[in-house]
Amino acid sequence: MSKVKKIDLGMTGYDELFMTDEERKENRLPKIYDVPLSEIDDFPEHPYRVLDDEDMEALMESIKERGVITPALVRKKDDGRYEMISGHRRKRACERLGLLSMRCELKDISRDEAIILMVDSNSQRSEIAPCDKGRAYKMKMEAMSRQGQRTDLTSGPVGQKSKPVNSRDELAESADDSARQISRYIRLTQLIPELQEFVDEGRIKMRPAVELSYLDEEAQRDVVDLIDETEAFPSHDQAIRMRKAFDEGKLDYNAVDKIMKEEKPNQKPSYKLKYEDIQAYFKPGADFEVVLRDILKGLELLKKQRARENREAR
Repeated sequence: MSKVKKIDLGMTGYDELFMTDEERKENRLPKIYDVPLSEIDDFPEHPYRVLDDEDMEALMESIKERGVITPALVRKKDDGRYEMISGHRRKRACERLGLLSMRCELKDISRDEAIILMVDSNSQRSEIAPCDKGRAYKMKMEAMSRQGQRTDLTSGPVGQKSKPVNSRDELAESADDSARQISRYIRLTQLIPELQEFVDEGRIKMRPAVELSYLDEEAQRDVVDLIDETEAFPSHDQAIRMRKAFDEGKLDYNAVDKIMKEEKPNQKPSYKLKYEDIQAYFKPGADFEVVLRDILKGLELLKKQRARENREAR
């Protein structure tokens, strides 16, 4: 049986939460403080959105009943204020509840170390919007790059004398996504806000979204305008052709319009019949073509009958 990889997120263990200051000092553990909410700043360009949704209501109810069980992670800034690393949702819940402070664990780390810890700790969320994940991966790779690690997204293995290293694979080792999927998520950050919203809502799938990310802002806005007009979203094939036309310098509004207004196979209505619903009308083992032919004949007779009834009702 393969070993389960243990991930250290730098979070405080349950037993450690209730240690005395003396015990913490003896075990060299960081202290946990009640930090005024007014002194905590959000992490700059925090990639994960904090929504006042049903999950937030549930979190507020939990904090109301039991308090903040897991302390937030913060670091001290040069100006003496605190910067949130992990716990933005808990902070928002406390603010809505009218609380003045929140239990926080102080981390003595640099900004880049804080970025990596922020992304890793939030990666355990049950649901993360695709574009939020893309922004998080991008921030982490940029921080890793500043720390001296190779993070080229498009290259293959790098390094000559030592064992070849692929930066995407290196990041993927600590993530739930493959290196290729990480690249796709990061491409989403190149989409304009309107298209990112469509992606996060699930109205544009990942693969066509990645193709659209290679268009410039003007072309992407043409796509948004056509989506508003046609109420249809580009398929993967359509997005590929738009990107190809863009690369060839042939993509303008009319070209986007022509591609977007094509009828896609998945937009044609399809109907399925359960065998249990029709078996009484056919012999056991009846050929599919015979069944289909008889059904169509029956529908044609039904159409004629309805037309006759409409004439008689006039």
